[in-house]
Amino acid sequence: MRRRDFLAGIGAATAWAPVARGQPLERKLPKIGIIGAGTQENFQAFFEGLRELGYVPGQTVILETRYHGASAERVEELARELVGLQCNVIFAANPHAVDAVMRATRVIPTIGIDLEDDPVANGWAQSIPRPGGNLTGLFLGLPELGGKQIELLKEAMPRLADVAVLWDATLGTAQLRATEAAIQASGVKPELLPVREAKDIRDAIEHAVHAHVQGLIVLTSPMILTQRALIVDLALKARLPMISGFTTFPKAGGLMAYGPDLPSMFKRAASYTDRILRGAKAGDLPIERPSKFELIINLKTAKALGLEIPWQLQQLADEVIE
Repeated sequence: MRRRDFLAGIGAATAWAPVARGQPLERKLPKIGIIGAGTQENFQAFFEGLRELGYVPGQTVILETRYHGASAERVEELARELVGLQCNVIFAANPHAVDAVMRATRVIPTIGIDLEDDPVANGWAQSIPRPGGNLTGLFLGLPELGGKQIELLKEAMPRLADVAVLWDATLGTAQLRATEAAIQASGVKPELLPVREAKDIRDAIEHAVHAHVQGLIVLTSPMILTQRALIVDLALKARLPMISGFTTFPKAGGLMAYGPDLPSMFKRAASYTDRILRGAKAGDLPIERPSKFELIINLKTAKALGLEIPWQLQQLADEVIE
């Protein structure tokens, strides 16, 4: 055996398991399954978090990545693949992925990031503080976000009387109900725009125009995130001031966004992964709500729409795009 192979074996054994006296050293690396829509800045944050915790692909850990792209048609097949590979832990990075993994296994520890679902209502966890099963992770508290978004849009448009809500009807029902209730409580009339596929978005925006709404709230979903350029373009052409839960929307030309900092959530998921690989049980790790929310305002877009964003609102923003 070459000296460097011998040293590598010692390093792996020391990192992951005690070696019984007299047994040969074996380099058995933990295996992390990863399933999501695709490579983006959010996944880079997850990988960065793993590196900071000492996980080097091929040296101290094996990464099994499965990306389903903009379509969720193959997500269940990909989840079954990861279960078949007997991963030590699975990171499911969106609601489609979480649902598919939970259908495929109730044994393998799973870390989820989901902005749309309630893990307790879906039967995935017994409670937020103590999930009790094989799922933990970061899930968004829905009512607070919908209420804050309509509040911010009204600050930018004090005479707002009716607003359209663009939402993904394949998974966003709970999110819609919370947002609709917040809009009605604020005295504004909601106009619902359900979409199921990207091809539905253009017709939905046209419906909003014909309904003479004054603003647009864009709810979150993996499909809506991937179609942000189209949504922003259509909203601008229709002269619809919009706010989204995805902070990438103003950077693409939308008016405002208020929502969780997704890269920080993905990096936090790496910490969950580390704790599970070190022996913690997923069911004992509390489900967390996002701790960092950002308000981003695009003043260039506001000017194009003829809006004067109040100075007080600008002062609240984490980022102002000029």
